[in-house]
Amino acid sequence: MGIVQDHADAYLGLLRATANLTVYPLPDGQDAGRRVPAGVLPPYVVVDVAIETLAGSSLDGLSDRVVARAFCHCVGQNDIACRAVAQLVRAALLNARPVVPGRAVGLIRHDANRPPTSDESSGKLVVEQTDIYRLETYPG
Repeated sequence: MGIVQDHADAYLGLLRATANLTVYPLPDGQDAGRRVPAGVLPPYVVVDVAIETLAGSSLDGLSDRVVARAFCHCVGQNDIACRAVAQLVRAALLNARPVVPGRAVGLIRHDANRPPTSDESSGKLVVEQTDIYRLETYPG
């Protein structure tokens, strides 16, 4: 696919294999291009993946160290449900060593988290906490 998608697939594969965890975005072809389909109620996790390479890296990133971060937006209908989603995500990712084609892969580490926020603008309470995980890979 490509270096960015390969790293995203590594994170998403681990999370989608977790029982009782709904993960967005859905796999290709299963949604209408929305991050979270309309009308979906929590609990769920929305995952964004970004990669970086060191200054002076090759344009394709294939020959360099890659740092891939997953921003896991854990969403629940209250603070307890939000923490339960965060715990499922943590259990799936922390210290896992996923497969990334053509890469030597380190263990997934927890980088940081953002404190929970509450939103009642829809008339229903929604609590979100973002946990950030880091994966380093090298040419393999």
